[in-house]
Amino acid sequence: MNLKGKNAVITGGGRGLGKAVATALANEGVNIGLTGRNEENLKTVAAELKALGVKATYAVFSVDDEAQVKEGIETLARELGGIDILVNNAGIGDFGKLNDMSTETWEQVIKTNLFGVYYAAKAVYPYMKEAGAGDIVNVASTAGLKGGPNMSAYAASKAAVISLSQSMMAEWRKENIRVITLTPSTIASDMSIQGGLTDGNPDKVLQPEDFAEWVRDILKMNRRAMIASGSIFSTNP
Repeated sequence: MNLKGKNAVITGGGRGLGKAVATALANEGVNIGLTGRNEENLKTVAAELKALGVKATYAVFSVDDEAQVKEGIETLARELGGIDILVNNAGIGDFGKLNDMSTETWEQVIKTNLFGVYYAAKAVYPYMKEAGAGDIVNVASTAGLKGGPNMSAYAASKAAVISLSQSMMAEWRKENIRVITLTPSTIASDMSIQGGLTDGNPDKVLQPEDFAEWVRDILKMNRRAMIASGSIFSTNP
C-alpha cells in the first residue's frame, strides 16, 4: 500500500526509535507530526524531515498529562490536515530493585508508559473514525511478555500496554482502524545504552532503523490485512 500523503503522529519523536520511524515514514512521503518534551530536538528533526519533501511539525507536551495530549494532538491534526497514523512510542525506562525504587518513580513509569498510550490513542480516535480508517502502532516490549529482576515498573507498564492494545484492537478494528502491538527486544536506543542494557554494537544489536523499517513495512500492508502483534529480536546479541 502506498503511504504517500498520509499524516502520522509519532510520540517521543525527537530522538531514538521515534526519530528513526519518522524518517522511514517521511521517505515514503508521509507527513509527520512529532511530539516530545525537548523542543530543540523536535525542531531539529522536523527540519530534517522537511528536507525530505514532506510536511513536518511538532507539539511540545508530556504524554502523562491528558489535557496537554489532547491539545497537542488537536494542534497537529489541524496543521497536518488530519491524522491517519499514530505511533505510540514515547516511554521511559527506570530500572532498579523493587525495594530500592521509590514509589514516586514506579508510579511515574506507569503514568508515562501506560497512560501516555491511552491518552494519545483516545485523542486521535475521533480523527480516524471520521476518516473511516487509521493505524495505531503501540510500542510495548518483550519485557511486557516476561518480567525480570530490576525491571518491575517497566515490565508491568509494558504488560499493561499489551493488554490495553489488544482491547483497543478488539473494539476499533470494526471501524477499519488497525491497532498493532509491537514487542521489540533490546534496541540500541539512547535509553537502553544509557541504562546499561546494551553496548549498542551495530554488528550484533538491533538498531533504531531496523525497528523503523519493520513499522514501515507493517503499515504498507493492504488494509484487508493486519499484524495484530509481533516481536523483533537481535539475531546474535
